[in-house]
Amino acid sequence: MKRRVFLLVAAVVPLVLRAENVDLSVVHRIKAEAFQNSKVMDYAFYLTDVYGPRLSGSPNYRAAAEWIVRTAREIGLENPRMEKIGAIGRGWSFSRFSAHIVEPVQAPLIGFPLAWSGGTEGPVTAEAVLAVIQSEADFDRFKGQLKGKIVLTEAARQLEPRTNADFRRLTDAELAERARAPEPGPPQFFIPVPRPGGQPPSPQFRQMMQARELRAKLARFLREEGAVAVVTPGLRGDYGTVFGASGGPRELKDPVPPPTIALASEHYNRLVRLLEKKIPVKLELDVRVQIEEKEVEGYNVLADLPGARKKDELVMIGAHLDSWHGGTGAADNAAGCAVMMEVMRILKVLGLKMDRTVRMALWDGEELGFLGSRAYVKEYLADRETMALKKDFPKFSVYFNLDNGGGKIRGVYLQGNDMARPIFEAWLAPFRDLGVTTVTIANTGGTDHLSFDAVGLPGFQFLQDPLDYSSRVHHSNMDVYDRLPRGDLMQASAVIASCVYHAATRPDLMPRKPLPLPPAKRTEPAKPTASN
Repeated sequence: MKRRVFLLVAAVVPLVLRAENVDLSVVHRIKAEAFQNSKVMDYAFYLTDVYGPRLSGSPNYRAAAEWIVRTAREIGLENPRMEKIGAIGRGWSFSRFSAHIVEPVQAPLIGFPLAWSGGTEGPVTAEAVLAVIQSEADFDRFKGQLKGKIVLTEAARQLEPRTNADFRRLTDAELAERARAPEPGPPQFFIPVPRPGGQPPSPQFRQMMQARELRAKLARFLREEGAVAVVTPGLRGDYGTVFGASGGPRELKDPVPPPTIALASEHYNRLVRLLEKKIPVKLELDVRVQIEEKEVEGYNVLADLPGARKKDELVMIGAHLDSWHGGTGAADNAAGCAVMMEVMRILKVLGLKMDRTVRMALWDGEELGFLGSRAYVKEYLADRETMALKKDFPKFSVYFNLDNGGGKIRGVYLQGNDMARPIFEAWLAPFRDLGVTTVTIANTGGTDHLSFDAVGLPGFQFLQDPLDYSSRVHHSNMDVYDRLPRGDLMQASAVIASCVYHAATRPDLMPRKPLPLPPAKRTEPAKPTASN
């Protein structure tokens, strides 16, 4: 009977399933467990409503990590543990925030303090002033005018009526476009870390570093001037959604900026209009933060399902546990963490026999430049700078990542690995009726699979429906549990569990791209060749 089902599917996708064995009886069992007995929303609840937000180095992060270790032990996973990744800078968290207009009329303000900025040490009331500072040259214009003031450092933001829906799913046409190979050329995605081996930095990276340098100088200037606090309209946003992240450096060598607050654009614009009309504005702020003026450790969380015949070979799954703090880090990325925990639970509760060991890794410091996954790869697999290979490198098979919000899986990015195409086409074929249709050769950036891909190991991020991830949720105060669609996370859990099972039982390791050269050698000028 099992063979007849296999041949039926093989007729739909000829050549693919015949080349790569897919056990449809196991797929059926995985779907049944994922859809009928799901725990994924329970895991998401604890990560968000109970423990979130989970800023790297904060008490919340550590509490969430410890809960995952306990839960992994209850699931029956082997050796659940927290592994140090090294120092990540000063610790920071906040325990209270409120902001109000006091004059000309009382009104509450929507916002939150930005990470690694200071606190007010209790409620403070002060006059607001508008001091638009766009470069270091603007400092002299406001010198001696900001002592005891709450400073608004940006102009009003122009807000336009919305004509498009915030929430959307990928259409068939969009998926077909994603499946097309990109035009030949260098990668177009932005990696927010320095390029290795002395390679020239990208324009985006230079711009980011220049903005960070100006922000550090501005923080020092405002502290020296005696400003009470800084208020901004956040990175972007409207309709009460505030996007924000850090307000100062986490490095101990840099001073802590004054309390820095991101407000909803509509509320910020109101303050600017009042000040521009010369109407005095007084604000009351209460920002209580806890700052550890010492280097705090970062921690990845890992747990294993040991394999059998090839238990020294490794299949890995992962997502990043750290989050920003405006919301509760739900779509970014409790969603991925909850799905990966659910994948491990499904594989364990079904008692599936797998040849290779499956390891879950929930990363620290992704938001700070992939600190956790980079540390793991360097410790166990390969040094990106020298391409010196570590002991686990030859036995590593594949890494699967989930970090593009709560949307259902629609396919996978191959990261340029042509050899993996027929494998994924076979693995994903049983999920076509759940919307999983697209295998694209394209690269995608911005998350932890890049740490593996950078040293030549198969690392893949799944293609997901965007939902309202970029428009309303990502790094905002609306990144909360309610933005996670239950059915989408259940679908993702089933898809990934099936991919993991088949990766852990296929005869061979996943095919790899050629081993990359050390970065320094990639930038060496070509040697002249003898002319004929």
